[in-house]
Amino acid sequence: MEILKCEGIRKVYGSGDNQVVALDGIDLSVEKREFVAIIGASGSGKSTLLHILGSVDQPTEGKVMVEGVDISTMNPTQAAIFRRRKVGLVYQFYNLIPTLTVRKNILMPLLLDKKKPNQEYFEKVVNALGIADKLESLPNQLSGGQQQRTAIARSLIYRPALLLADEPTGNLDQKNSKEIVDLLKLSNRNLKQTILLITHDEKIALEADRIVTIQDGRIIRDQKRG
Repeated sequence: MEILKCEGIRKVYGSGDNQVVALDGIDLSVEKREFVAIIGASGSGKSTLLHILGSVDQPTEGKVMVEGVDISTMNPTQAAIFRRRKVGLVYQFYNLIPTLTVRKNILMPLLLDKKKPNQEYFEKVVNALGIADKLESLPNQLSGGQQQRTAIARSLIYRPALLLADEPTGNLDQKNSKEIVDLLKLSNRNLKQTILLITHDEKIALEADRIVTIQDGRIIRDQKRG
């Protein structure tokens, strides 16, 4: 079942002599429950693509469909609601609210919608991510790896259509990096989560089921593994 479809995505910044083409005709389809790595050098356009897929930014041209809904024409309010409910975003920096406990940070997307969490699913997520004993801690009481686990739990709590991870291991040491990638694989397998992982690290990309390579704003390779 196709969950994401991009058609002719272009993103252009500036105009005239100052024009920069960040994305130049991206066509991409992702099936439900796939784990896809998008790899490319710095400046290749991979993070721009992720921001467009997550409705953080809009394409200059083209269409992005998520679960059959065109997100490329949403206004900022519609995009913010869509992002909160349908897209889990994980960044290199954890973006946790320092004055809130781990529990409240994880539940924040639901609290904003005044929705009651599914306790069974909440416990499944925090146990899978190994932070069940940290729920009453504040972010500054956690290690970097634990903070990233909390950010991943927050991104999963709404059971989003897509989990988009932008260099999620970029701020971590080798041991924690491997643990975070293993946890993403676990959420893909056990929580049936569709994941797009942005990385410049080929070793991390090889953990995915499919590798999409971007260069100069274009997809130059799309390879399924195994």
